[in-house]
Amino acid sequence: MSAFTAEVLGTMLLILLGDGAVAGVLLNKSKAQNAGWMVITTGWALGVAVAVYAVGRISGAHINPAVTIGLAVAGKFPWAEVPRYIAAQFLGAFLGAVLVWLAYLPHWAETADQGSKLSVFSTIPAIRRYPANLVTEIVGTFVLVLGVLAITANAAPVQAGLAPLLIGFLVWAIGLSLGAPTGYAINPARDLAPRIAHALLPIAGKGSSDWSYAWIPVIGPAVGGVVGAVVYIGLFTK
Repeated sequence: MSAFTAEVLGTMLLILLGDGAVAGVLLNKSKAQNAGWMVITTGWALGVAVAVYAVGRISGAHINPAVTIGLAVAGKFPWAEVPRYIAAQFLGAFLGAVLVWLAYLPHWAETADQGSKLSVFSTIPAIRRYPANLVTEIVGTFVLVLGVLAITANAAPVQAGLAPLLIGFLVWAIGLSLGAPTGYAINPARDLAPRIAHALLPIAGKGSSDWSYAWIPVIGPAVGGVVGAVVYIGLFTK
């Protein structure tokens, strides 16, 4: 398997399990309906862990453009490979969103609320204030990239084997602590590609894809990833 294919597969698994958890909680007549924020954050955390275990040995399992850019800034990934990885991540995220749509196919028509349908695919802020929303995404992704770099710096065999699980715990902690204001995209591909899927798929009564907000979960994570890498370099590599 090539690194490109691995990033497609890993990101697809992330979105399938993460957005799948959101769909289970939000869509009508799901057996998990109203299960709550803990279920959503756990679904995303386990989705990250599964994806990293699945393809980490092949591509490094970045599964997130912010992580790819952060690793390149930190000197741990070649800049020449960044566009290829990001393209794979967006493709995988789109495919994952399509699979979630298929898995919950009977539930879209049963769900009247358009916001719930969009939330399965992409993030919506709890309070729509773009500067504050941007800061939240920057802070969350800063913690993500700083944490990933710190976790993967431990090269002992046991620690290396636990790294995917620890990264999943990191994403879980971010969701529980920092995710509530914006839904914690912390990943441009995770938000934008499924948002595109929402716009293209024949979802009954889906409403708007909220393009006026779409730049926040792209720019915020990109900035946060760079800041996380710069802080890691400054604090841990001297």
